[in-house]
Amino acid sequence: MTTVLTGGLPYAPGAILGGTRDHLRKLEVAWGHVRRRREAGLPLHNVSGLERGLPMPVGTPAWELDDEWAGALYDGRVRELGLAHLGGTPGEHDVFAANRTTAALFAALQVTVRPGSDVIGVSPSYSHPAVVRGVRDAGGRLVEAAGADAFEAALGTVTDLSVVVVTRLAVTYEALPESDLRQVIDGAHRRGALVVVDDAGGARVGPAVLGQPRTLELGADLGATGLDKYGVAGPRVGLLGGRADLVAKARARAFELGSECRPVLYPAVAACLAAYRPERVRELVAVTREVGDALRARLGDAVEATPFITRLPGEAVLAELTARSGRPRLDLAPVEATAALAMVLLRDHGLLTVHFAGMPPGTSALLIKFLPPETVAALGGPAVFADAVVTALRTAAEEVATPESARRLLHGPDV
Repeated sequence: MTTVLTGGLPYAPGAILGGTRDHLRKLEVAWGHVRRRREAGLPLHNVSGLERGLPMPVGTPAWELDDEWAGALYDGRVRELGLAHLGGTPGEHDVFAANRTTAALFAALQVTVRPGSDVIGVSPSYSHPAVVRGVRDAGGRLVEAAGADAFEAALGTVTDLSVVVVTRLAVTYEALPESDLRQVIDGAHRRGALVVVDDAGGARVGPAVLGQPRTLELGADLGATGLDKYGVAGPRVGLLGGRADLVAKARARAFELGSECRPVLYPAVAACLAAYRPERVRELVAVTREVGDALRARLGDAVEATPFITRLPGEAVLAELTARSGRPRLDLAPVEATAALAMVLLRDHGLLTVHFAGMPPGTSALLIKFLPPETVAALGGPAVFADAVVTALRTAAEEVATPESARRLLHGPDV
């Protein structure tokens, strides 16, 4: 079981990156590197595994790109395609689009968690910070459980259970087996609890790679996914589906909070859902595995793999930086070591990793995940990617030798 630390994060903060404000300052430095590379004509590659552009359908009339017209014209299509994507049943289920997956989860928890009640979060490892904060802000008490057996044990510790939040594919990129999903959802319903599935990436990885049912086919009351993750082309929108009565409440709450998706994005949302192919997910996983193999050939056991992704744990990155620095120790938290590596990868190699996609990141590891084959080919292949990581480790080790130099790397020269 993972301890959730201050701020809802599963890893310890550091002296440089102590909270969200510090990570946002780090992001500003990263954006500066993007601008400088762009102005200099140097390459930039999105290797975050996320698709956060705005691919509007070709030929969309300009007059449709208005919240009022687009909402009227595309709402029905978004609901139809979204319901199919999540495995819902017309008449029983409904969907709505929020401006991010976090917003969809937040709205879902706002209307399902009774203030003062217990919520069990079930995942292969730990719940995403969006779940931790969403339960907190809804007034619930979160109990974490890793897997179905831990869930059964947690049931014996709670007295007022209102919601069970199930994460099919965790931040660690381990997945719950279908037997666990069924056991947890059935057990929650027997206790009279509602089930919310955080299916941010699992909504596609589960069915496409593991052969599992779609989100609502599992029997969830509500389920949320993101249209920037793993096999879909964006935009960065959260899709919440489930029981029609609960979706209506969540939609209303999202509008009250200003976290609904702007209807002007509906043409892109509809096109994204219509174009989805499960084969694309499997293609992304296969290419990521090739990159992981190349990286493991250079860094050995420091590189970890799940069935879907490759990762460099923050502790392993810190150990690599320490060994290359020639110093007995570095005054960095693991997340800061990863941030240093990610910053050098962007500044010197034009590689934008997922470390800069979440503020703060959901893990202290450097994640290499769901890489498009065309991006890896443009970079020069898996070996070039691996070489860039090794070179960046060497450079970062020199630049974090002292706390002052590490702070300059992450927060810029004006510190």
